[in-house]
Amino acid sequence: MVASPPRTRSSDSKLSDVARHLILPSGIVSTAWPSVAAQLDRMRIPLDAWQRGLLTAVMGKRADGLYACGIGGAVVSIPRQAGKTYTFGALAFALCLANPDTLVLWSAHRSRTHNETFKSMGSMAELPDVKPFVRRVLTGAGTEAVEFANGSRVLFGAREHGFGRGFAKVDVLVLDEAQILTEKAMEDMVPATIAAPNGLVLMMGTPPRPADPGEVFTSRREAALSGDDSDVLYVELSADKDCSPDDRRQWAKANPSFPFRTGEGAILRMRKLLGSVESFKREGLGIWDERQQGRRAFGPGLWAGRRGEAPSGGVKCFGVKFTPDGSHVALAGAVRGRDGAVHVEAIRQAPMSEGTQWLVDFLVERKSGFALVAVDGRAGAGYLVNALRGEGLGKLQILAPTTDQAVTAHSMLDRAVTQGEVTHSGQPELDGQAESAIRRKIGSSGGFGWDTEVEGETVALLDAVTLAHYAAKTTKRDPSRKQRFL
Repeated sequence: MVASPPRTRSSDSKLSDVARHLILPSGIVSTAWPSVAAQLDRMRIPLDAWQRGLLTAVMGKRADGLYACGIGGAVVSIPRQAGKTYTFGALAFALCLANPDTLVLWSAHRSRTHNETFKSMGSMAELPDVKPFVRRVLTGAGTEAVEFANGSRVLFGAREHGFGRGFAKVDVLVLDEAQILTEKAMEDMVPATIAAPNGLVLMMGTPPRPADPGEVFTSRREAALSGDDSDVLYVELSADKDCSPDDRRQWAKANPSFPFRTGEGAILRMRKLLGSVESFKREGLGIWDERQQGRRAFGPGLWAGRRGEAPSGGVKCFGVKFTPDGSHVALAGAVRGRDGAVHVEAIRQAPMSEGTQWLVDFLVERKSGFALVAVDGRAGAGYLVNALRGEGLGKLQILAPTTDQAVTAHSMLDRAVTQGEVTHSGQPELDGQAESAIRRKIGSSGGFGWDTEVEGETVALLDAVTLAHYAAKTTKRDPSRKQRFL
């Protein structure tokens, strides 16, 4: 038996009541929502309680008067037919009205979505209480825009056609279909907001499909959920993971606009047109597939895109990882250049049947030329550390990471790969481990490590690289001496 929808009106539901995840950026002391609300009142654009709560959070400010999410962005994972275009369209119009000469870029990945959004915003511009503030609506292909009488503009375009490149100053960047948002698109568009005195980047979308290039959206979500990024606002509306796709109560849980704004017929139509249960759960109910998203260590093509040359000099470190089952040990190196970026290389992975003397010999030979070696693993790590100390390596040159440090090391490499702050040499064995690695949970606070789904295989080299990268990023020692890894 399918439960009937709850009686509570969606317009009365607060954001904190409907959001599965509501993670605010740190340091909020005020919000610019009252000024936005005043403009919405002038235009007679109504919002439900959860929408007002969302915009209150987006408009949150720190003590310096800048938007608290101005650095990390506002990231919203929301099902279809929930009112995201209307909500952020209302915000864009209000900000344009309140601040003359404001420039808003609204991009979707596909032309079809961009066209639908522009039609909605064009209709909003024609509302009787909005139209007096609008100078004109441009409808020509490639020039779609709403221009306000005070010089503010909202420009619309599709990222697949290169929209967003070449603008010198953008006050608000709206990235629709964020589940299809590539690093390249971010590199093209986000720098334009840097010149704005108080810029905003708003990302909104549904959970990515396994085939989508969703690494940006996924990494923003994971950074928020893990607590690693105090600058991001993250809001997620979704049904329960294992719910029945026909449970009306779950529809209401995922979509606060159902059933009073979005009717049952609209949801049923979406249920039919999307086809599979998995698609409907993802796009209609906002449910993330944790088996796909967030489990793969790096998004498609992300690791391969970080190939580069090692710097000619810098601070050199090593990482050693013993596998949990004691079967293998791996060694990797890292060098931190003068710009702070790190280059990593795999050196060797070997079975423990060969012993560890080769490791001792390798590191002792280079002890005067590297800053730190991080050694991790239950089987063999203690012996190696003692052997190195016996050969004259000091305590400040050897690190046996704690669990917290290991978690931080993985998070740091993840962020470095995502943000392009690390390079590697494109070694086949390391590349294979990185591209097939998955994430395994560590602790209960969102921490993760690397693992493999292939029986008999390891990710020891990737773990060693992670440790070497962490050592290079965190050490304060600098022997100031060039030394080759190999």
